[in-house]
Amino acid sequence: MEWLNKLIQAFRIKELRNKILFILGILVIFRLMANIPIPGISVVNLKAFLVKFQVFGLLDVFTGGALERLSIAMLGLGPYITSVIIFQLLTMIFPQLERMYKEEGEIGRQKFNQYCRIATVPLAALQAFGMLSLLQREKVITPLSPVELFTSILTITAGCIFLMWLGELISEKGIGEGISLLIFAGIVARFPLNIWSAGIDIKTNPNKIPTYLFFFLIALVIIAGVVIVNEARRNIPVSYAKRVRGTRVYGGVATYLPLSLNPAGVIPIIFALAIILFPVMIGHFLSNIGGPIGTFAQSIANFLNPQGDSFGYIICLFFLVLIFTYFYTAVTFDPKTIADNLQKSGGFIPGIRPGRKTAEFLQFILNRLLLFGGIFLGIIAILPPIVAKLTEIKTFSFLIGGTSLLIIVAVILDFWRKLNAQLEMYEYEKF
Repeated sequence: MEWLNKLIQAFRIKELRNKILFILGILVIFRLMANIPIPGISVVNLKAFLVKFQVFGLLDVFTGGALERLSIAMLGLGPYITSVIIFQLLTMIFPQLERMYKEEGEIGRQKFNQYCRIATVPLAALQAFGMLSLLQREKVITPLSPVELFTSILTITAGCIFLMWLGELISEKGIGEGISLLIFAGIVARFPLNIWSAGIDIKTNPNKIPTYLFFFLIALVIIAGVVIVNEARRNIPVSYAKRVRGTRVYGGVATYLPLSLNPAGVIPIIFALAIILFPVMIGHFLSNIGGPIGTFAQSIANFLNPQGDSFGYIICLFFLVLIFTYFYTAVTFDPKTIADNLQKSGGFIPGIRPGRKTAEFLQFILNRLLLFGGIFLGIIAILPPIVAKLTEIKTFSFLIGGTSLLIIVAVILDFWRKLNAQLEMYEYEKF
């Protein structure tokens, strides 16, 4: 097997072996943090709380059970991801921030990332305060004094910042993107426990063996489809005009401008889930007041409940993912800027005039790609509840779609590409 030979080859090189072991050491620290709980927890009330408020069950997937245990890493990297998304959206409002992010090169991106790190601190503190207040109200944890509340907020915020620092360390001294690897580790952390639960379920009821086989067959097909779409590119031919300087001729080469079939990644699903689960959480709050308002709030919560019998959640989630695919791509991808950069560097698309016509052509191609990419993301987002209803298997939902599967596939492919690049670099050094 080629992948196994690559790993063996990587471990034979001392520097690569040290990088891989360094990453594994960081992941061990992350898992230790995920199992250090804050004091005063009611386990029974916590399980009921996670069932009632689905949004926190979603966050628990990305923290590897850290939220379920109310550990010091209960926020995971959520505040940092929120900070990055907020600043990316702010580039549409503030031209100076957009120039810093898109035009100032590596220095500008470093400043942009530093702003995201600074904003993570108040976001983590605010989220920790809101989380602890809600948990006290739902009697999940015992009431905290002002000093205990401040200490808990400080501890949880420090845990989030420490995880962010660990991710930066992996990016700097390891292989791949550190933040993505930590999120990946949080998602797959439950896999051994899921295997154990499935084994007990099959031992108790052997008739479920065909159901599990059917489930894993569907999972393999879905994973293969995600890999194909994630790697799919539309290559637009680009030519560069010849330029004569003295006795030398520059340019005259032909290359390609690759446009991804899924340029928005997992962000549309995250946005859509956050928006669709917010009315569910508010509905559960208002349902306790009774009367017409309480009845209406409860009906909204039932209509959008991911674990309910209504298909309202599935329909709304699909269309929200499709809408946010177009929206987020419009924020991060600007055909006019690409057309201007091509024109400045002497590049052009054969048969298309430089400047405005090139931008219009790129926008036309992008809209066609986004339609397919958005529908694909929408289908991936709604697969977990559909397959769970068909097979009644919920322990391996991250294998059949949703944000988790997209993150797993993207992180593995990115890590493998960077590992191959490192191996090729060492091969060149031998010559």
